[in-house]
Amino acid sequence: MKLVIGLDGQSSGEKALEFAKDLAAHNDNVELIVVYVIEWSPFSFQTAEENAERHKRREEEILIATERVVEPAVASLKEAGLSARAIVRHGDVADTIDDIAHSEGASQIIVARNSSGGLTSRIFGSSTANLVMNARVPVTVVA
Repeated sequence: MKLVIGLDGQSSGEKALEFAKDLAAHNDNVELIVVYVIEWSPFSFQTAEENAERHKRREEEILIATERVVEPAVASLKEAGLSARAIVRHGDVADTIDDIAHSEGASQIIVARNSSGGLTSRIFGSSTANLVMNARVPVTVVA
């Protein structure tokens, strides 16, 4: 079984991690896929120089998110004896999480609710509705 955990870079992500950790501890052969999505609009008309800078900035953001958000989360899951890995992508939060879950063959998506900012506040509203209603796998929103 594979579980996708959507992190927001805020403390609310810990709730999603803890829920997934508990779920994985009660099941055999669970792989946890920790996902962080950097919102990024592909719609922009720029010069070649601006596009080169934009690509460089994207790579820097992925590196920072990997080091600061997902690697510590994966390390804590592995310390608990669980199988875990990370994915960091740019894109629309709901669509990207759904795409990752679908392409990985995940059984479930887990995100945390947070009213003060981050992934779930960005997706609570039309994006959350889209994720919950349109995801190709079940979505659990942890309070």
